[in-house]
Amino acid sequence: MRRGEATSRFLRSAAFPRHRHSLLQLAVDAILVAVSYYLAYRLRFDAGMPERFRDLLHATLPWAVPIALAVFVLFRLEQRQWRYTSHRDYLVVLEAVGVATLALAAFVALTHPVTVDSPSGEVTVTAPAGVLALFFLLMLLLVGGARFLARLVYERPLRGFRARPGARRVVIVGAGDGGRLVLREILRNPELRLDPVGFVDDDPLKQRLRIEGLKVLGRTRELSRILDETEPDEITIAIPSAPGTLRARVVREARERGIPVRTLPTVFELLQSGAGRVAHQVRDVQVEDILGREPVRMELDRVGAYLTGEVVLVTGAGGSIGAELCRQIARVAPRRLVLVDHAEDNLFRIQRELEDDRHVHRAVLQPMLADCKEGERMREVFQAERPTVVFHAAAYKHVGLMETNPVEAVRNNALATRLMARIAGEHHVKAFALISTDKAVEPATVMGASKALAEWAVEEASQRWPQTRYATVRFGNVLGSSGSVVPIFRRQIALGGPLTVTDPRMTRYFMTIPEAVQLVIRTGSLGRGGEVFVLEMGEPVSILQLARDMIELSGLRPERDIAVEVVGRRPGEKLHEELFNPYERPQPTPAEKIMLAEREKLAPATVAAVFDEIGLLVLEGDAAGLAAKVAELSAMRPGASGRLASGPPSARPVP
Repeated sequence: MRRGEATSRFLRSAAFPRHRHSLLQLAVDAILVAVSYYLAYRLRFDAGMPERFRDLLHATLPWAVPIALAVFVLFRLEQRQWRYTSHRDYLVVLEAVGVATLALAAFVALTHPVTVDSPSGEVTVTAPAGVLALFFLLMLLLVGGARFLARLVYERPLRGFRARPGARRVVIVGAGDGGRLVLREILRNPELRLDPVGFVDDDPLKQRLRIEGLKVLGRTRELSRILDETEPDEITIAIPSAPGTLRARVVREARERGIPVRTLPTVFELLQSGAGRVAHQVRDVQVEDILGREPVRMELDRVGAYLTGEVVLVTGAGGSIGAELCRQIARVAPRRLVLVDHAEDNLFRIQRELEDDRHVHRAVLQPMLADCKEGERMREVFQAERPTVVFHAAAYKHVGLMETNPVEAVRNNALATRLMARIAGEHHVKAFALISTDKAVEPATVMGASKALAEWAVEEASQRWPQTRYATVRFGNVLGSSGSVVPIFRRQIALGGPLTVTDPRMTRYFMTIPEAVQLVIRTGSLGRGGEVFVLEMGEPVSILQLARDMIELSGLRPERDIAVEVVGRRPGEKLHEELFNPYERPQPTPAEKIMLAEREKLAPATVAAVFDEIGLLVLEGDAAGLAAKVAELSAMRPGASGRLASGPPSARPVP
């Protein structure tokens, strides 16, 4: 029944086009077909048309037009607006014109519209091959040409492009698809008050060429000269996949001349934001754009395919990493997505976002108010939802707060992780992934030590429950998270400064939240036995330079409009973070830009003994004893025997 209804709807839509432009397009096509058919005969018989072919023309012309239109409707040419005609549409026009020509030839051969007398009797007059060939070529030229002309007029109005008075002169960086889209939008919409000056592109094949009528002025390394010669009012970076190094170079050259820089969103942002006019999606350059590192891009549908049809549980679902995990996991169609968070507001916010903004069916989502530190409650959640994959993102991450609250830091980050890993193993979860941090490497703070203990807990669980694939993913600072320095600097800029830097020599690794989540999802399929996976994060970023860049991106001048103050390092704060411990050996993995931190396995009994001591101190609320114990653990490393060997950092051998 449904198939019959679908067929009837198709026939009705084909026979009676409902688009208001369809009838007009069919009428124009009818005229073009008639002209093509008439000219085909006139050109074929330019010296004089024989009587029998003149009769054939008159007899078949009334049929040639409806036959061609029927074929055009069959190929749905009338449903394609001419001004949006693409290369794919021209191929459809070619197919339709060819089929229409063959259909007319078959009609003449089967119906015998004209016959002539001959000594042997009546003879059918068939369409000459030359007429059919000319008819095909002329119809292709006129029907396709009409669409090309309509697109040309739409892209470049007949009156020509004239920038409005006071229009801002703009240089477009990138002469690829993004740059051409930006240029077309500018030409279509003079009300944008933009006057394109030229392209800048590094492709050697495009140098000095004109693309869409606009000249390629040179490469980005020549940007200084180009800006001095053209004196634009602004620059638009029209390369959605542009690396941070290129964006930083453009911003640096423009900043010296006081020229504002805007950029197209990244590919990820374009996918997230949906369709819209390209020129309206151009935004100001943000600090994330100029960090100078190549963003990690993965095909989520491929790397996250193992989550399709699974029951996935995310702890800390309302946090910055947890929320992005939920967004991306929802895209790969899990059977059920369990959102666990102990903060009601955060949990409600991500639930509404997934349902309202991302249209995830409410039957797929299961928000659970629960605290990962409470074993009884978490066992209830696992028993009720039966998750098959767990991403443990719940953690405290503010270093200063954790220093003054060591008991809660260890309870939430270390003991809760061990509890979650144990419950996952007891319930035969297929995969368990822990989100860790570079502060767990040679930890110098309570927060770092608590995350190092969390890594040990996952390693211990992988040996006790080998049927579960445990893994830890370790990365540096995440831009945009509540614990990142970037929102702190933004808030200080909004208040008029000063921006506070603890040490002018300090550097940190940075990555974006989407990148971090892609890594976490990818490692969920790589883990086999408690491995620690680390992202290749490029070069570390100077915090002092980051502060200055953010001030300048806000249109202000460092030290003049907003001061940058050095306030001194906090206890335990390192100048430079590392991604690997000295006793870990970086090893490649099948995944691009993901490394394995290979190290000696810890004996489960040894880890259990450490956690027994830690757990007792937490139970007693002994902050001083806990801080001392954590400091002691920070100076330990796994030994060859699987036990923990202690010693000062300088005494630790590097494998």
